[in-house]
Amino acid sequence: MQHTSQQYDAVINTCRELFQKKAKDYGTAWRILRLPSLTDQIFIKAQRIRSLQENEVRKVDEGERSEFIGIINYSIMALIQLKKGVVEQPDLSAKEAVALYDKEVSITKELMENKNHDYGEAWRDMRVSSLTDLILQKLLRVKQIEDNQGATLVSEGIDANYQDMVNYAVFALIHLNEE
Repeated sequence: MQHTSQQYDAVINTCRELFQKKAKDYGTAWRILRLPSLTDQIFIKAQRIRSLQENEVRKVDEGERSEFIGIINYSIMALIQLKKGVVEQPDLSAKEAVALYDKEVSITKELMENKNHDYGEAWRDMRVSSLTDLILQKLLRVKQIEDNQGATLVSEGIDANYQDMVNYAVFALIHLNEE
């Protein structure tokens, strides 16, 4: 599992670098986004990945990698929004946003390590298309929870679903990097 941890960190470093650069370019304008808006952004990216996996013709010259990176970064933004709440105006510096990003990644990686231990790295035998489908399933769950104003009877909350999406997207990128 040490190899998984190193691969995970390498993927996250790529995502974090992009997040950091965009924070410098755009500031933290994403802080105004409500959770359903972030969920929809992730949904668009996951749907595009599925379309790329099913269709031979591509009209936009971006592949799955950039979309999985987007899923990771938007999911981390959503986790930050869950804790900090939505604001009317950006209220974080780029440095503060990156620190919050790192905190959420640390929590999410720990969850991955715990699950990875219990499941015996089963994800290594999964296809990228299956990971995409699991992300889409998590998104549909999140949308339903959002429609229920966050209430669940027996299910894990929205945060666990966003964390799972991050981890599935990281696994997908590890697979793509190994190809």
